[in-house]
Amino acid sequence: MSEEVKNRISSSGMDKKVEKKVWTPKRIGMIAGGVVLLALFMYSSIFMDTRSTLNVERERVAISTVQEDSFQEFIQVAGTVQPIQTIYLDALEGGVVEEVFMESGTMVEKEDTILTLSNSDLRLSVMQQTSSIYDQINQTRNSRLNIETNTLSLRERLANAENQLEITRSDYHRQQKLYEKELIAEQTYIEAKENYEYQRKRYNLIYESFKQDSIRTALQLRQIDESLDRMWRSLEAVQGILDKLIITAPISGQLSTVELNPGQSITPGERIGQVDILDSFKVRVGIDEFHLSRISKGLEGSFAFAGQTHQLYISKVYPVVENGQFEVDMEFENESPSGLRRGQTLRIRLELGKSSDAVLLARGGFYQATGGSWVYEVSEDGNSAVRRDIRLGRQNPEYFEILSGLEPGDRVITSSYDTFGDNEVLNLQ
Repeated sequence: MSEEVKNRISSSGMDKKVEKKVWTPKRIGMIAGGVVLLALFMYSSIFMDTRSTLNVERERVAISTVQEDSFQEFIQVAGTVQPIQTIYLDALEGGVVEEVFMESGTMVEKEDTILTLSNSDLRLSVMQQTSSIYDQINQTRNSRLNIETNTLSLRERLANAENQLEITRSDYHRQQKLYEKELIAEQTYIEAKENYEYQRKRYNLIYESFKQDSIRTALQLRQIDESLDRMWRSLEAVQGILDKLIITAPISGQLSTVELNPGQSITPGERIGQVDILDSFKVRVGIDEFHLSRISKGLEGSFAFAGQTHQLYISKVYPVVENGQFEVDMEFENESPSGLRRGQTLRIRLELGKSSDAVLLARGGFYQATGGSWVYEVSEDGNSAVRRDIRLGRQNPEYFEILSGLEPGDRVITSSYDTFGDNEVLNLQ
C-alpha cells in the first residue's frame, strides 16, 4: 500500500470533530448556588434585623407609661423651724458675772433681770467721767452767771444814764425859760444846755452798747444752754454705762443662754443668749445656689405634718451664698401647726412656678446613662424595647417633661441602663 493511501486512512480515523456541551451539570450547579447566595444576601439585607440585641429579664427593669397631666415644677428642700422673732443678748460692757437670776429655758417678761456683772475699772472710769462733766457744767454755769451779771450791770448803767438825762433835760428847759425872761445869766443857761447835751450823748452811747451786748448775750446764752444740754445728756449716758452691767430681757419670751456661773468673765460684745417669741414659727430653708435666679418673695411651698398638709410662702430671701447654698425665710399662710419644735427639720416641696399641662415621663436611673437624649421604648407586645431619641424640657423630683419623641401611652424602660451597653434592641424575656 502506498504511503499516500496510508495517510488518508490515518486522517479519516483520528481527526473526527467532537461537539462540547454548554449547560453541563457542574456549571448549572455553580450558577444555582450563586443565585441562592445572592438571594440570601438580599433577604438578609432587606428583611433580616441586623441591629445589636441583648436579652434582658423583664423582672429586672422598671417600665413607666408616658402620660399627659398637669406639671408643677418644684424642688425638694429642707428647712429648720425657728421662732418667728429672736432678740439676741450681747454683753455691751465686759465684766465678771456677779449673780444669775434667770436660767436658760425659762420664760421671761420684758425688763426682767437676767444677770448682773461687776466691773470695778468701769465704775472708776464712770466716776472720773462724771466728775469731769460736773466740772464742765459748773464752769459753763459760771460763764452764764458772768454774762448775766454783765448784762445787769449794763442795764444799771443804762438806767442811770436815762435818769441823768431826764434830770438835765428838766434843768435845761427850766434854765431856758429863765434865760428867755432874762432872769439868769447867759453862762448859767449855756452850762445847763451843755450838760444836757452831754447826758443825751452819753445815754445814746450806753443804749447802743446795750443793744449790741443784748444781741451778743442772747447768742452766748443760747450756746451755753445747748452746751449744758449736751453735758447733761453726756452725764446721763455716762451714768447709764453702769446700767449695761445689768442684763435684762428685751422682750417677753423663752430665754436661751450659754452656761453662766458667778465669777465667770464676760468680754464686751460677747453673745450670752437670746430671747425667742414662741407664739409663732418660721422656717429657715437652705437652697442650692443653682436656683438663686428663680427664687423670689411670695413663692409657695408645702409640707406634711401630723397627717395634714400645711402651706408656707417665702417672706425673705438672703442672697449671700455660702458653701453653695443661700437661705430664705418661709412663713405659714395660716397659724403654725401645734406640735412644732424649734430646731425641727421639715421636708418642703417648694414650687418654682405655676402648673401647666404637659407630656410627662417618670424619673428614673436611665437619665444618668443617656442624659435624657434617648430611651428604650417598649413594643406593643411587650417582648422587646427599641432605642428612641427624645428631647426633655422641665423637670421636678418626680417627672420629666417630654418635648418630642414620645406620645402619651408609650411605655418606656426608666430603670438604669448601665448593663445594656450600646445595644439598640432589648429582648424582654
